[in-house]
Amino acid sequence: MIATTLSAIVIATLAAGLLLALVQARRWRAGRAADVDIVAGLKALPRRYLVDVHEVVARNSFNSRFHALTAGGFLASLVLIVALALPPLRHGAVWGLLSLALAAMLAGGLMVGWRRRVERPAELSGGRFSRLPFALLAYAAAFLAVALDQAAGGVLPGWLALALVLAGAWGCAELVLGVWKGPLKHAVHGALHLVAHPRPLRFRDGAGRDSAIRPLDLEAPRLGAERPMDFDWNRLLGFDACVQCGRCETACPAYAAGLPLNPKKLIQDLVTALDEDGSDRNYAGHGHPGRPVGNAHGGPAEPVIGPTVHPDTLWACTTCRACVQECPMMIEHVDAVIDLRRFQTLELGATPGKAAGMLEELRATDNPGGRPLSRRLDWAVDLDLPVLADRGECDVLLWLGDGAFELRTQRSLRALVKLLRRAGVDFAVLGAEELDCGDVARRLGDEATFQDLARRNVTTLRRYRFDRIVTADPHALHALRNEYRPFGLDVPVIHHTAFLLDLLRDGRLKAESRLSDSVTYHDPCYLGRYNGEIDAPRALLDAIGVARVEMERSGLRSSCCGGGGGAPLTDVAGERRIPDVRMDHARATGAATVAVACPNCALMLEGVVGPRPQVAEIAELVLAATEPRP
Repeated sequence: MIATTLSAIVIATLAAGLLLALVQARRWRAGRAADVDIVAGLKALPRRYLVDVHEVVARNSFNSRFHALTAGGFLASLVLIVALALPPLRHGAVWGLLSLALAAMLAGGLMVGWRRRVERPAELSGGRFSRLPFALLAYAAAFLAVALDQAAGGVLPGWLALALVLAGAWGCAELVLGVWKGPLKHAVHGALHLVAHPRPLRFRDGAGRDSAIRPLDLEAPRLGAERPMDFDWNRLLGFDACVQCGRCETACPAYAAGLPLNPKKLIQDLVTALDEDGSDRNYAGHGHPGRPVGNAHGGPAEPVIGPTVHPDTLWACTTCRACVQECPMMIEHVDAVIDLRRFQTLELGATPGKAAGMLEELRATDNPGGRPLSRRLDWAVDLDLPVLADRGECDVLLWLGDGAFELRTQRSLRALVKLLRRAGVDFAVLGAEELDCGDVARRLGDEATFQDLARRNVTTLRRYRFDRIVTADPHALHALRNEYRPFGLDVPVIHHTAFLLDLLRDGRLKAESRLSDSVTYHDPCYLGRYNGEIDAPRALLDAIGVARVEMERSGLRSSCCGGGGGAPLTDVAGERRIPDVRMDHARATGAATVAVACPNCALMLEGVVGPRPQVAEIAELVLAATEPRP
């Protein structure tokens, strides 16, 4: 009797959950068609869930343990309870196995209760999520008591056993049916999202790190995303996979500085807009700083920017991918931001602040500052840089970037040029033929300008022969290495820190003196998170003998300087400036110098006022360390 009742309740609950899943899929079908290999996604699901997702979850060992216990115990118990529907399996061994699974789940549930009711991290959303520990404990504890009783031959009074089954049934219903609005969304939505992920190459079973923005079809009837239904259907599914854990919130540099952006709330805003007459009145987490919760509303066919998301929230993003790096459900926040920006810029011309003027200058002069390209080499008149047009070929093409027009960046470029010459590198520059790489245009949503610049730069590069491109600008590195590929560029692109490290290891450069001051290294977002290069700059600093100390947030989890995504141009106000927050991290190390490897980072961090460590580009440090001894 008890076994039949238990199995019937669980099977009925799972069937209701499946029915709800089919209903829920209607929300996602409102989106645009997407090319998804479902079969390949299903095959890859176990690895994506157990390896890729677990790797993110395991960054907090306590979380990793309770996830393994609760998820593993829950899934195993469901299988065993369904098996009890078959009379031949209703024996002590199965009840014993069920007891072990439920005991593991109970231990995990107690840990979840500790985290949510005792530790109570500020980034966790409340509301329906607050019921999760009670649902886990009701299911695990009640069914465990029943399983132990049945394994012992059924010694509990019938009414008590039935009461325990009903208590566990409530927990089961909350966990399975409540998934659509709360606790275990990642059990269903998350799995489906991993199967149909819009960036399958991001996972370990793919071809490696995948962070390039996809080209936009400029002939499409609508450019970018205005409404939820303008996103691909699997991106809508990705929004629904969010479980409001708040990891993106704690990682976001804009949120830390009090700018009106919380990536968790942004995704939940998009979830809100999937429902007709959707509203955020029931949202129980932190909102966008300075913006009240409860006013967002929308629907699948309604504009997102305005009714659901304030324009300042959209433009506060630095596109640093810290949110993406921390998300255990592998949600692509930045892709959503770029799609929304594309519509605002290309269809509405609603780019804010100084960004609109910059884009006009970029379209007119092929560089963001509106300066003549013929003056790109003015800073190096005494260096007599070799120009590729005069030679036709070289080993290394040095891509200068638009930092060549900035005094601060010119200092680091001079250091790099001197190092290349000291090492006997055969290099040349494009000079006036080098156009802006288009990174800032693409991040601000001006895909048309980006594609025009990309095609013309690729045409120029194809006229010459060279072995590799070296650049000191991670934004140019990312554009040339990853985002120019669809436009026909396939050539090695190397960051100058990796190239200089090779020169030192090959003996073409030699560290002659040890720098006395301690140094902390700031990882550029477009070098680290976008391209995975966190080791070469550190190895280079170690090779020249500096005393290196790490900031608390470093490597792939580094905090942004605030210089990416066009953020300095959109100029959205916050409680603080992002570079001020990052400089606090540097000060906490006690280091005398912050080493940077990006012209944007140098400009942003040197703009911090008050007592602070000095800012030095890595090439400048290497040049000082390789100066011949007197």
